[in-house]
Parts: sequence; C-alpha cells; structure tokens
Amino acid sequence: MHTIGISTLALAALATAGACTEPAVLTSGDSHLLLNGQPIQIISAEMHYPRIPRPYWRDRMKKARAMGCNALTTYVFWNLHEPKPGKFDFKGNNDVAAFIKTAQEEGLHVILRPGPYVCSEWDFGGYPAWLLADDTLTVRARDLKFMKACERYLNRLAKEVKPLLGVNSGPILMVQVENEYGSYGADREYMRNVRDLFKAAGVNALLFTADGPDQMPNGALDDLFAAFNFGGGAEQAYNTARKHRPKGPMMVGEYWCGWFDHWGVQHHTVNVKDKADDIDWLLSHDCSVSIYMAHGGTNFGWMAGANDPPYRADTTSYDYDAPISEDGRLKPMWYAFRDVIRKHLPEGTVLPEPPEPLPVIGIPKITLDKGVSLWDILPKPVEAKYPIGMEALGQSYGMVLYRADLKPNYPKGIPVLPEPVEGAPIIRNRAPMTIPGFHGYATVFIDRKKAGTLDRRLGQSSLILPDRTKPATLDILVENTGRVNFGRALPGEQQGLFQKVDTDVGAPDKWRMYCLPFDNVAKLPFGKIPAGGPAVLTGTFRLDRAGDTFLDMRGWGKGNVWVNGHHLGRYWRIGPQQTLYLPGCWLKKGENRIIVFDVDYAGQTTLSGLPAPILDELRVHG
Repeated sequence: MHTIGISTLALAALATAGACTEPAVLTSGDSHLLLNGQPIQIISAEMHYPRIPRPYWRDRMKKARAMGCNALTTYVFWNLHEPKPGKFDFKGNNDVAAFIKTAQEEGLHVILRPGPYVCSEWDFGGYPAWLLADDTLTVRARDLKFMKACERYLNRLAKEVKPLLGVNSGPILMVQVENEYGSYGADREYMRNVRDLFKAAGVNALLFTADGPDQMPNGALDDLFAAFNFGGGAEQAYNTARKHRPKGPMMVGEYWCGWFDHWGVQHHTVNVKDKADDIDWLLSHDCSVSIYMAHGGTNFGWMAGANDPPYRADTTSYDYDAPISEDGRLKPMWYAFRDVIRKHLPEGTVLPEPPEPLPVIGIPKITLDKGVSLWDILPKPVEAKYPIGMEALGQSYGMVLYRADLKPNYPKGIPVLPEPVEGAPIIRNRAPMTIPGFHGYATVFIDRKKAGTLDRRLGQSSLILPDRTKPATLDILVENTGRVNFGRALPGEQQGLFQKVDTDVGAPDKWRMYCLPFDNVAKLPFGKIPAGGPAVLTGTFRLDRAGDTFLDMRGWGKGNVWVNGHHLGRYWRIGPQQTLYLPGCWLKKGENRIIVFDVDYAGQTTLSGLPAPILDELRVHG
C-alpha cells in the first residue's frame, strides 16, 4: 500500500523541483523509483508545447501542479524541429528548452519523450515528412539512412536538453526511448540501436520504454526501466504488466484519461468516476503514473494525424476530454483527480490554488470583404509524365493541385439515350476515372467546375466524369488530411497522387503539379471576392478587449483559418468539431486580421466567435 514516506517525498519534489540547485538523479530501486536514493512516487501531467500557445504554457502548468502533479511529461516532435534535412528550429513555440525551464520554475520535474517516433495523433507520428521523399528509406526500422537521420536529430536535440538533465541540476529525470514499439514490431536489435543513439548523444537520465501491457515483451529492453500504457481497468493492466516485469517499481507511462476525435465520427467523452477510481487504485499500489492527457490542447496548423485501417483523420481539437480543457478550463475530472491525489498526500497538505480563469469573449460578427480565387494564385508547376507525390515534390503539408488535359468523351456529340425503363438507372457506356492508392481528400474539377470528391476515409478511388464534347482541363486538388501516426501503414504514408490516373478517355501523358503549402497566405493578392470556390477570403475585425474565443465555422464547408498570422487548423462541416479555438493571446485590442480558405466556398462572408466550443455536432457519419 501507499506509504507516508513516499507521499512526503512526492510532495517535497512538488515543492522544490523549481528551486533545485543540486543534481537530481532518478533510479529504479527494488520496489520504488528513487530520487537521489529516496523513494518517490511520480504523478505526472502530460501536455505538449506545440499544442499550447507559448504565452499559456505557465497557466497550464500551474493548473497541473494545483491538481496535485509533481511532474510534467511531454513528447518532442521531430518534424517541427527539423522541417528540412539538417535545418533545425527551436524558436518560438518550438522552444522545447524554454518549456522545460518553465516547468522547473513551476515546481515540476520533467519526463521527456523524444521519440524519434511519438504517435500522439500527430502527423506521421512526429516523423518529418521529408523521410518519405526517399522511397528507398524505411522508417522505424534498422535502415541505415533512417538511423542516420535519427542520430542527427537526437544529437541536435541533446544540445538543447542536456543542460536541463537532472544530473546537471535540471528538471529532466526520465527520457523515453522510442514509443510503444511493441505495438508495431518485435525487432529488439532496432530498439537497442535507438537506445544507443540516446546514450551516444549524452542523454544521461533514467532511460525507459513504454508499451501496452500485452506488448511489453516486444517493446521493452531488459536493461531499461519499462512503463506500461492503458486507459481503463487499472488492476488488470497492472497485473498483466507485473507478469512481464515481476520485480522492481511500476509506472504507467500513459494513463489515457480521455480519448481523441476523428472527423465524421461521434465526439468522445468518458466517465469521470471510472477514471478517478483508476488513478486512486494506482496510487494506492505505489504505482507512479503519467496522466495522458492532463491537457490536450490543439492540433494547430496541419499537425493532426490519422489512424488506419480504416483511415480516420483526427480533428483539429485535441481536447481529449482531459481534466484541463482545450482552452484551459478546469473540468469535473480535474476536481475529481485533485481529490484523489490529495488523499494520498500527508494529512494537512495544502495544494496550491489554480490561477484565475483566462478571459473569454464572444465576437458577434466578423466580415470578410476581400478574396482571391485559388485559380488565380497558382505557382509555377512541376511537369511530369505521371503524378508525383507531395513529399517527392519537396512539400510536407497543405495541398497539391494536379492538372492534365482531357480529350472529349463524346467528340461527335452526346448521344440521345432511349426512354428509360421505370425504376432503372440511366448508365452511359464509359468507364469512371480511377485513382488507385491516392492519399488525402481530392476535389475534382472539369474546367474549374466541381465534378465530385474522393475521400480516403470512405475508400473512394473512382468518379464518373461529366459529359463533354470538347477538350477540357482536369484539376484534382488533393489535401493532405493527416498522415497516419499509428500502425503498419507508417512507411507508405506519402500524400497526394503517385500512381497512373485512368480517365474515361485513357491515362493523360502529361501532368502539371502546383504545390500549395499555404505558408504565406497574408501576402496573397486579395481583391474582389470570387463567386465560388476554391477561394481564400480575408477581413479585419476590431476588439475592445482580447480573450479566448471559438470561431463558429458551421456556415462554411472545408478549409483552414489563420488569425494574425497564426494557423488555427482545419475545419470541416461534417463535424463533430464545428468551432476552432482562437487563443486570446493571439488577439489584440484594436484591429485583427482573419484569413479563411474554403475549398467549397459558396458565397459566405461572415462568421462569429463563441464563448464555448462546439465539439459534438456530427453532421455526416464517416
């Protein structure tokens, strides 16, 4: 059972981590984790720096500490830090070292999870998309080119985090090697190679693995501490993990206190009492735990991932039904977890109070008064005989427009069909356009008129093209809706078109490909609003005061939103998410600028900001 001595040390760690000036070394003892030789029970809150606006990092950490946590867990996202091979970015919201230092200032130890693979409902599991440009490279395997890329990333990351290791009086006590590899493969040599990259980079901390209880034999290494991940049924998960690790302390690397959402699928919520009971059971059995997610945040920009099979793209919101909501509100689970954790601290312990709620505003009306058609902003194309995938074009995110010339399918005129038999469909004797194996969401146009869509979620790969008596232009606009982040599909997650396309008049022998990363939308030549989509619109709105709000996108179709230069992410009419979180720290008193891209634009010019999100309004099932 839980002991007062361990509780006291957990509380001491909570109170003194930020002021620590002495080395802090965490080791695995016979029955407990040991901090400088003394037992400690870690209660960690997982939250991720890119999913939280930097001005709000401290607010979220204070709320985690007030819930009773003595540590913070975060992944490190390789794709953010090395967007191009050898070009690194640790600035602004990507300043992971500043995030760790802030945690230390708030009295929290840190558990760092650098991957290189992280899963996390994040595009390509955190791998940079440029790895997919080389079709001879295999990710998550003992591939020489892949391992060299991992080595370069980890060595550069080490420069940021080594000064923050516990041995250097920093807050980082534990560092995870890979992530849930046991759910992917069983190549122990690969895992040893990844472990050795951490050691060679000088990451001197308690290295550990984390896997589902049943997958521990595949993913764990005998010489590393092993955590286990689960989301319900604490006693059963613990007992299964204990069979694989009969000796030593136990720790949950991820306790899934909620769940994430997919476009076209019902919003997920959980039973708070069940989750609190699991935390209570774990703490009562001297098990350390990291709560995934204590605060989920937002998949800003293009960063939402996907699952497969079947393919399901993740929503922009990563609220996760977590104790701390997407916008930082304290939910019933926060109070339930705080009550449970407080039970396991010494009598009379007073947890800090959470900070005051951040201001929230509504915006009655935002008007967009300028626009530009996508057809008028196409860059210089790349030409080839066959379609080329997004990554091979040197692009990671956004969209690619594929263009080809089509011959008429009825050059002598559209034939007059006989009178149909009642109840029988009219079928013309011609084949559909087929696009085998494409990845993304494709909107198809003939002479700039929408002819239909193909959705990877629905397994669609063919479309009947309209009748035409003259040559026409075929445009296929393909959005990367999120690369799969979990499972065996990872190595083949190239986006766009990358195979021969057959139309109703054969395969085109020349393609023009236009890269559309949407990385400089503020400089587009806005003018008169176009009559239809796809289109980019912009406008300004004035505020008397700034505060968090949620943009109501229910009157729009499918696209993306930017405000004051910040990419809020994707919206899609199908739901369940109908609003986009707009942090107040990205707004300002006075004039603010908004930009909206909508692939299905149909004349809308207004939207509003709501004081609360709409995450559970499903319009079309996937």
